[in-house]
Amino acid sequence: MSGYDVELIDPEKKEEFFLELVDMVKFERKANIHGACVKLLTDNSSFKEEWEDNFKFMNEDIRPHTKIFSVEDGGDLQVFYEPISKACIIKNCNYYGWIKSIALAAISDFFEDYHSIHRRYSVHGSVVDYKGHAMAIIGPPGTGKTTMTYGLLQDDYFNYISDDWFFTRLFDNAVVVYSSEKNSYIRDDIAEVWAEFSKEIEEVKLDSKGRGIADVNTLFNGRIRESSTLQTVVLLERNPGNPPFRKLTPEEALEFMVLNDFCNPHQLIRDGRKFNLRRNFFMDLFSKLQVYLLNTVETPEESLSRIKDLATR
Repeated sequence: MSGYDVELIDPEKKEEFFLELVDMVKFERKANIHGACVKLLTDNSSFKEEWEDNFKFMNEDIRPHTKIFSVEDGGDLQVFYEPISKACIIKNCNYYGWIKSIALAAISDFFEDYHSIHRRYSVHGSVVDYKGHAMAIIGPPGTGKTTMTYGLLQDDYFNYISDDWFFTRLFDNAVVVYSSEKNSYIRDDIAEVWAEFSKEIEEVKLDSKGRGIADVNTLFNGRIRESSTLQTVVLLERNPGNPPFRKLTPEEALEFMVLNDFCNPHQLIRDGRKFNLRRNFFMDLFSKLQVYLLNTVETPEESLSRIKDLATR
């Protein structure tokens, strides 16, 4: 679960909220998320600074494709979404991680509804590049996605693309993946597993959840890629009753994704139409790639060795 509930509203209700809350806004910033413009309106200076560190800058003369409106009015956390204009209203949120995830979810909703041969899809997962070919790691929260990603990135031959969300474009004979964020919203406990990153994480300004924006160029010594060709997908589970590692058919991989709500707790709309769009996308994706299921019940080093072999063989 995401930790928050989303209430869908109509355009009239959105306008009511805007009129009610607009005077609270102190900061406005636009971000370039895979070519789409996302505008943050907030009264929180920390959110504004983290947003600027997290995402690429978008020119002010570009009209937004979606707006993220985050203010504090003294009440409980509430998240509203108006799907026609792709506008989010977030009240009383004290965690930047949800702000950035909701922004990515809103752009994902926009891309899903953009009917074009250039349609992009988003995936809640990480992706790294090895010598021009990419490996994606996808799994439900708590299965070790970040741990495995940063484990791979200890190796100088692996390059960072994204550690949380990425975008894809499907071709007849290839799948291209793209980064979603400028920098990483990293967890401080990564250094407890992979000590190599301890020094860099010590310099990150952490929030109340033990997370902060890390400069990926510093973290990975310039080993950054904006895009790559996807070759392998590794799905993650944590189930002591299952084998540690096995190859999946496209149908088995799709069943895993459906059973785990597409491994994405940040879906703003869950209805039949969206379900079919997501199911069809993943079926198409898995039919073009090699897909494996890694059960992260072994030590991090043992699990890492299994997937590292896939990239380097």
